[in-house]
Amino acid sequence: MKTSTLLADARIKNRYQIVLKEGPENSLAVYILGIGPTIVKAVSINKAINTQEVAVKEKHARTCILGTHHEKGAHTFWAAVNRLPLSSNAVLCWKFCHVFHKLLRDGHPNVIKDSIRNKADLSDMSRMWGHLSEGYGKLCSIYLKLLITKMEFHVKNPRFPGNLQMSNRQLDEAGENDVNNFFQLTVEMLDYLECELNLFLGVFSSLDMSRSVSVTAAGQCRLAPLIQVILDSSHLYDYTVKLLFKLHSCLPADTLQGHRDRFQEQFNKLKSLFYRSSNLQYFKRLIQIPQLPENPPNFLRASALSEHISPVVVIPAESSSPEMEHMADLVTEDLVDTDIPAQPAAVVEPRFDDLFGTSAATDPFNFNSQNGMLKDDKDRLIEQLTREIQALREELESFRLESGRLCQALRGRVDELEAELAEQSHLRMQALGEGEFLRAELDDLRRVKEDTEKEQRSLTEIERKAVANEQRYVKLKEKYTELVQSHAYLLRKNAEVTRQMTVARAAEDEVDSVRREMQEKVKAAKEAAERRRTSNEQEQVDQLQELQRELISSRAELDTLKSTMASSQQSSEELSSQFSTMESEKVELAESLSKKEEELAGLGEELERVQSSLASERESGVKTAEALQNQLNEKETREQALESQLVAARWSALQGAVEEAERIVQDSLAQLDDPAHISCTSSADYLASRCQASLDCMARLHSARDSYLADNTGVSELVRAVTHLAHLVGDTIVQGSATSHMVPVEQADALSDSVKVCGAEALALLAQMKEQASLATADGAMLRAALDGILATAEKLRPRGLELQQGELGDLVEQEMAATSAAVESAAARIEDMLNKSRAVDTGVKMEVNERILASCTDLMQAIKVLVLSSKDLQRDIVESGRGAASMKEFYVKNSRWTEGLISASKAVGWGATVMVDAADLVVQGKGKYEELMVCSHEIAASTAQLVAASKVKADKDNANLGRLKLASKGVTQATAGVVASTKSGKSQIEEKDTMDFSSMTLTQIKRQEMDSQVSVLELETKLQKERERLGELRKKHYELAGVAEGWGEEDEGTG
Repeated sequence: MKTSTLLADARIKNRYQIVLKEGPENSLAVYILGIGPTIVKAVSINKAINTQEVAVKEKHARTCILGTHHEKGAHTFWAAVNRLPLSSNAVLCWKFCHVFHKLLRDGHPNVIKDSIRNKADLSDMSRMWGHLSEGYGKLCSIYLKLLITKMEFHVKNPRFPGNLQMSNRQLDEAGENDVNNFFQLTVEMLDYLECELNLFLGVFSSLDMSRSVSVTAAGQCRLAPLIQVILDSSHLYDYTVKLLFKLHSCLPADTLQGHRDRFQEQFNKLKSLFYRSSNLQYFKRLIQIPQLPENPPNFLRASALSEHISPVVVIPAESSSPEMEHMADLVTEDLVDTDIPAQPAAVVEPRFDDLFGTSAATDPFNFNSQNGMLKDDKDRLIEQLTREIQALREELESFRLESGRLCQALRGRVDELEAELAEQSHLRMQALGEGEFLRAELDDLRRVKEDTEKEQRSLTEIERKAVANEQRYVKLKEKYTELVQSHAYLLRKNAEVTRQMTVARAAEDEVDSVRREMQEKVKAAKEAAERRRTSNEQEQVDQLQELQRELISSRAELDTLKSTMASSQQSSEELSSQFSTMESEKVELAESLSKKEEELAGLGEELERVQSSLASERESGVKTAEALQNQLNEKETREQALESQLVAARWSALQGAVEEAERIVQDSLAQLDDPAHISCTSSADYLASRCQASLDCMARLHSARDSYLADNTGVSELVRAVTHLAHLVGDTIVQGSATSHMVPVEQADALSDSVKVCGAEALALLAQMKEQASLATADGAMLRAALDGILATAEKLRPRGLELQQGELGDLVEQEMAATSAAVESAAARIEDMLNKSRAVDTGVKMEVNERILASCTDLMQAIKVLVLSSKDLQRDIVESGRGAASMKEFYVKNSRWTEGLISASKAVGWGATVMVDAADLVVQGKGKYEELMVCSHEIAASTAQLVAASKVKADKDNANLGRLKLASKGVTQATAGVVASTKSGKSQIEEKDTMDFSSMTLTQIKRQEMDSQVSVLELETKLQKERERLGELRKKHYELAGVAEGWGEEDEGTG
């Protein structure tokens, strides 16, 4: 045991000394001796990444990979790489990319985390090498972009290992069963595969494939990294196919059109590159490249997933020497058992010297220590040594012969072992083939099982959706019933408020009438009392004045009598008699005076009584007026109470309408997230009409709001405006979302965001209108701006065809179809008239030709007439089956693109019929060209084909009128062929009459005519070429104008 230990120590010392002599490049031996993994990795990195244009050796790359697992990262790798001049040597950078790619695939998972820090440096290096257009510089730029893409992919998707090997379950878990994650993951895989293919193509384009470049060191240096690319590409292709099938089971096919186109392009490139690589001699001994199927998978058919076979790349097991295997075992042992420190080399050498002694003490040729030796002894020793040398030479010769014989035997054994190894390799390949076949069968069985499970899950999902739809239907029904009840309650409440308003108005009118009546009574009483008082006073004054006048007159008479008595005292008897008479009259006058005074006193008493009665009546009138005023005040108080109740009822009705409007808008926004709404579609024209109606209703809402604020009696108009606006905005939101399902993704996202903003602004406006304090300041500018944005988007999405009003589009269809029928009828009548004129004027061959041409034109007009009638019938069926509750004009407006196509086709048919009749008329008269008539016939055939296509694009395939339309179309085609045939035949008959006669011409004249004919031929050929170019330009311009009319340019912008 002790002896074996000493021998092992001696062997270790010898190996260490050999390593010191060979230099530090023997990294694996140094690693085994325990010098340290850091030196081994650094040396291996320097050996793997060098400036020699040869492929990286596998043992150096493997040591680097093992080093990353040993230190659980790539710190040593980047520490060594950062000292290399990668930016100055393209070959050095290329080999660095190859080794780095291997580390990303097979190294420790922390390699990606340690390497992503150097992403900026790698990007700068890629841009620097990208300035070179050929050689390794361009390849380094492409390879660095690929490595950056690979690191970014694994950072974004940490579930994917560096070698991309995952099971189907792990792939499903990577997407977290979310269709959005699967969609994004597919895009990232397509970008990743695109970088792999770019490197593939770049390497192949840099090689001269006409020579056997795969057997040269330079060619192998460029081809070696493609093994990693093939391994990555096979997995990326397999996962992309599976993800696309999964996406097609969840999303519409139109949404994934871009994915399919991109995958188709990458499939063709990858298939071609795999095929070219499999034919190279370099790859045949290193890797078994799979072959892709002839055609790409059909993602539109779900069952095609079971036909997909995952490509499997097979790398043959590498043969290695026993020494290398032993050294690898030692490396693995050192990697696993890192706690045992390596024995320093300084300890080994003293231990060897202690055991065997120093070389100086045992050296037989050290003559310095033999001082007492004589010369003769030296001679004898020399002769002895000479004989020993001779004997050793003979022994060496025998050893050489023996070693030659052993070498021959070993070579034979090696040949036998190589043959046995070849046989074992052949058996292994057969076993691999059988294993691959069994694996394919197992995969088929697994796919069948997965399909069965998928169908079971889909059945369960369908049942669950059916139950969910049933529950949703019940909920919608309940909500509809609730809305109906709420609507009925609001109607009843509105009627009650209206009735209360009517009662209040009647009470107000009654109070006004009572007030006016009382005021009139008081005024009449005052006027009557005043008139009565005035009349009594006036009567008394008149009576007093009359009595005074009578008194004055009596006094005057008395004075006259006294003067008469004084003048007639002379006559006694006359005077006495007169005196007695006068006395008697005086007595009478006194009595009458007393009577008058008594009457005047009675009139004064009457005046006092009238004045007292007038005062009492005045007091009673004041009391009555006060009572009436109290009643009037009570009426006003009751009126104010009723008015306040009416205002509260109006505000309650307005709040109820606003809350109902909010529920309508919220329900419309909730439908955007409903999965059942994804299948709903709409047109941009209908969306634009809804937006315009909403904008008009906004103006009506502001007007009603201002009227309500000025006079709150106009609440009914405001309630109607709020409810109408809510319905229109909700319809706009739903139709905007449905329209977004028919447009490209970018425009669809913008439109969806716009309708959501519109809903939010509508809810904000309604929230302001719910509060009495903010009703006056509620501003609908934001909602109007959102509606304007949706309207602008809808206008962009509308087809730029016929710029017509909605009411004109339906009428124009009928007008154009009627005009087409009229044009065909007119053309048939003109052809009949021309036929009669030709029979009357022409004779012989010309009459026969004209009759045949006009007869074929008549047949064509009849066939077109039948086609137009069939198209009308089919169009009527389409409108009746598709318009539903809408009118015919609304159906035409909603399907404006189809309607415009129908109008355009009808115009083309009518125009073609008119032009053909004009051409036939000129041909019959001998002024036209037969070619023009044939061109017109072809143009009519194309126009009728356009009309047929426009008519049947929306028709049911089982429609009877569609079958008649197809038969009529065949009849038009046959009639067109008849027109062309009769025209050609007539032309040939007419031209046969003009036979060329050269019998009277001389040689010079014939030569002259020949030259003129050649000149005409050249001129006609030049003219033909120019006319063909002109025809091409005309067609190009026609397509451009037709594209503008039909909205092609807009569609290209949407899809782009």
